[in-house]
Amino acid sequence: MKKTVTTLADGRELIYYDTRDDTVRTAVDPRPLAPVVSRSEIRYDELTGDPVAIASHRQTRTHLPPADACPLCPARAGRESEIPEESYEVVVFENRFPSLSGGVGRCEVVCFTDDHTDSFADLTEERAALVLDAWTDRTAELSALPGVEQVYCFENRGAEIGVTLPHAHGQIYAFPYVTPRTAAMRRRTDEHGAATGRNLFDDLVARERADAERVVLETEHWIAFVPYAAHWPYEVHLHPKRRVPDLLALDGAARTECAQVYLELLRRFDRIFGPDEPPTPYIAAWHQAPFTDERREDLGLHLELFTVRRASGKLKFLAGTESGMGAFMNDVRPEDAARRLREVAGA
Repeated sequence: MKKTVTTLADGRELIYYDTRDDTVRTAVDPRPLAPVVSRSEIRYDELTGDPVAIASHRQTRTHLPPADACPLCPARAGRESEIPEESYEVVVFENRFPSLSGGVGRCEVVCFTDDHTDSFADLTEERAALVLDAWTDRTAELSALPGVEQVYCFENRGAEIGVTLPHAHGQIYAFPYVTPRTAAMRRRTDEHGAATGRNLFDDLVARERADAERVVLETEHWIAFVPYAAHWPYEVHLHPKRRVPDLLALDGAARTECAQVYLELLRRFDRIFGPDEPPTPYIAAWHQAPFTDERREDLGLHLELFTVRRASGKLKFLAGTESGMGAFMNDVRPEDAARRLREVAGA
C-alpha cells in the first residue's frame, strides 16, 4: 500500500491510498475555498450521562446533489470536487462539515471507489482489502491525537438511512469520549467476568458456534451470526475467532479473510428481498475498544451490520418505544433472519 498525504485548498488533510507503490499523486485543489470554521460542543445528558455533540454548522452541508455535481467523484475539466485527481482507488479526507471538530475529536470521509455507480459490494477483494488497510491506518493515526478516546469506522448506505451523498463512502469518527454503546458493553463484560471468570466476547462466539442456528457463515478466522436478541429486522455481527481489541491487532490471515467475508455479507444483504427490490439500505459499524481503556484487551473487535428494511417495500421506523424509551421491538425472528441470509449465499 502506498499512502500519499496532501491538503485541500482550505487546509483540510486529504490522503490517497493506492495498491501500487509507483503511483504518483500530484494534483492540486484549485478551488478558492475559505478555511473551514466549525466548532462542536460536547454536552452531557443530565439524566443518563450520555454525551451529545452540538454541531449547528452542519445545517448547510451538501444534500443529495445531482450526479454531475457529486463532490466525491474525481475532478474533471469544468467540474471541481473534494478529490483533485482524475481517478483514485481509496481516498480519506477531513469532513468539510464535521460533527466533531475544534479540538473535540475529528471526522473523516472515506471514499471506497471513484465509480459513482458502484457500492462497496461491487468492489474487488483487492480493493476491499485496501479499504481495510486505510481503516487500520486511520485508526492508528487518529487514536494518537490528543483527547481521542475511541475510533469508529462506519458506512451508511441508502436514502432510507439518511445518506446525503449516494457515492459509495463511509466515515471515521475520532470520539473525545467513550460512546454509550461501548460503555454498555464494557459494563456487561465486567459483570460477566465477575460472575463467571470468563470473557463475554469469547463466550458469546462459543455459544453461537455451538448452537449454529443463528450462524450465517463461518470461515477459518471469522464467524458471522444474527444475535440472539437482534434489534433490527436483519442484523449480523461479524467476530474474529481470536479476540482482538481493534483492527490494528488482526494478523495477516484474519485480515485477508476479513475482506472476503465482509464482501460476502454485503452481497447477501442485497439478495435478502429478491432481485426486483432496490439495493438494501444498511449501516455497517466497526466496534473497536477505546484506546484509553486500561483493560481494552477484554473488549472484542466486531462488525455490526444491519438494515432498516423489514420486508419488501417496508421499513422499520424507530417509533415510540425505540426512540422514546430505547426499548426495541423486532418484527423478524433472529433465527428466521439467519436462515434467510444462509439461503441467499452465492445466489
